[in-house]
Amino acid sequence: MTSNYYQLIERIAKAAGVSVEDINRKVEAKRAKLSGLISREGAAQIIAAEMNINFEKQIMKVNELVSGMKKVNLTGKIIKMFPVKSYKKDTREGKIGSFMLADETGAVRGVLWDTNHIKLIEDNAIKEGDVVEIANGSVRNSEVHLTGFSDIKLSQKVIENVKTTIEGHEKKIADFKMGDSVKTRAFIVQAFEPKFFHVCPECNGKVIESAEGAICEKHGRIIPVKRALVSLVVDDGTGNIRAILFTENIEKIAKLEELDNFSNLKEKLMGDEMIFSGMIRQNKLFNNPELFVSDIEKPEIEKIIEQLEKARGLAC
Repeated sequence: MTSNYYQLIERIAKAAGVSVEDINRKVEAKRAKLSGLISREGAAQIIAAEMNINFEKQIMKVNELVSGMKKVNLTGKIIKMFPVKSYKKDTREGKIGSFMLADETGAVRGVLWDTNHIKLIEDNAIKEGDVVEIANGSVRNSEVHLTGFSDIKLSQKVIENVKTTIEGHEKKIADFKMGDSVKTRAFIVQAFEPKFFHVCPECNGKVIESAEGAICEKHGRIIPVKRALVSLVVDDGTGNIRAILFTENIEKIAKLEELDNFSNLKEKLMGDEMIFSGMIRQNKLFNNPELFVSDIEKPEIEKIIEQLEKARGLAC
């Protein structure tokens, strides 16, 4: 079971005035009735609806969000703004805006589809570091999506200590699906030579090399910053998957200068057990899933024991 499942049933139990154990039993009964074809999170949402509990007027925390939720209200700080992108699919075309939103419980990607919302980004009316209020968002593929029926505006609330990692569902590799936000314990069984590239120091955007030097489309001529990418293969006993690490997470397991002598680093990494969090995305070249890592950490035995005991208590 996942950490946000615990948060969800605790919220339902509080709203209903019953125990967490009672809600958990209802969830398991609902899953049994549906032959286990629905997740615990999905069953919990059904139970909430059957008990006339809705979250439309409540402000959710990031770690309480569950895929499938609608009319979500959320307040968070924009910790990273991504460039607006244009798209064209069949007869449709338009723009997509996106950013990483965080509160004290975790981070989530926000996706904007409405032209009025996207204009706020283009006009710098909402920017990195701002605290915003979101109303009527929907949670899809572990992202908060805003349409024309949604609202986003600046908030007066101050959020100082934000958690910048994406909260993922604890899953086995064999159960990964495209678009999942996951968290898994696995062993490093292979590592590939690093790739290096340069980005703009202002926006982390793509750098174009020219006769005049490095050029950023947004900031013009710049002094680029070197970044790295490392691919690993990780295995948890149920399967394996390629994991993609960028500079900020590479630095959690090795010093960047160690990449220059990668054969030694590779030998050191082989067999290490780590906890990987991130998003499952499709490799467009090979058409297979990859784990884009948003956080990586050493497992803490005390926390693992605590989680097992908590899960065992709810299962009883």
